[in-house]
Amino acid sequence: MEVILLERVDKLGALGDTVRVKNGYARNYLLPSGKALRATPANREKFEADRTAIEAKNEERRLAAATDSEKLDGQSYVVIRQAGESGQLYGSVSTRDIAAAASDGGIPVKRNNVLLDAPIKTIGLYTVRVSLHPEVIVEVSINVARTEDEAEAQARGEVLIGTQSEREEARQAAEELFAAEESESARNGEGDGDTPEAEATPDAADTPEDTQK
Repeated sequence: MEVILLERVDKLGALGDTVRVKNGYARNYLLPSGKALRATPANREKFEADRTAIEAKNEERRLAAATDSEKLDGQSYVVIRQAGESGQLYGSVSTRDIAAAASDGGIPVKRNNVLLDAPIKTIGLYTVRVSLHPEVIVEVSINVARTEDEAEAQARGEVLIGTQSEREEARQAAEELFAAEESESARNGEGDGDTPEAEATPDAADTPEDTQK
């Protein structure tokens, strides 16, 4: 089916473009959501007649979304879920859950604004894109954990997935890596030629023996 886009659609086209899409995609999403019109002669004529008004309305929405995006971009939200020791959730975190978390934070977000390829099914930190407008996309961090305390630990970089012994091994490995990096940094700061010993060493040409000669 050919349709006329009434706004930019990711991976499809910009406002005013005529594109061919699958019938189901058009009937189930583009047309009912008001993102497109069937590309009939009558609709083409109507679109051209209303184009200026459509573009003005789109720009108004874009500017409003840009203002909200400044408050939303880079924000972190905690989602508490029950999960097994391996980190597998008893359920999942969906676009609805992420939209609710962001909205509770003060920025109205709808579930269809959240660009999530598949529901989140394990605890962890996730970067999720949110499209407040087809031309305004930001990223937020979703911290999925079993408790608030675990969410804080996870935000600090602690590993929460696996058995207790596996998590302890990961913690020790991280501490050893940090200690090794600190030691390497300290070694690199030595012997740079500015030590007092280097400054105090007399030039061979100025020794007492050479002066007496």
